[in-house]
Amino acid sequence: MRCNVCNTENKDASKNCKKCGKPLLLSPIWSPTWKWHAKTLGMIYVGLILLYFFLNSLLKPYLRELPPEVTPWLKKAGAMHP
Repeated sequence: MRCNVCNTENKDASKNCKKCGKPLLLSPIWSPTWKWHAKTLGMIYVGLILLYFFLNSLLKPYLRELPPEVTPWLKKAGAMHP
């Protein structure tokens, strides 16, 4: 394993460089950026919104309306006074 700082060859099991003493850490292959996070979250939100509208249209026949006696506050202001 090569040291990233001084480029010295070390044993594979070594934790520190034998020349400079710096830790021998493997650099990550890939780390996500904020653009990647934003793009991924955007795709998830769009997928959830599309799923909501699809399920809403699919289940529309099974939805029921509440009777007006149960929800008197939903009546219009003019309709409350007989």
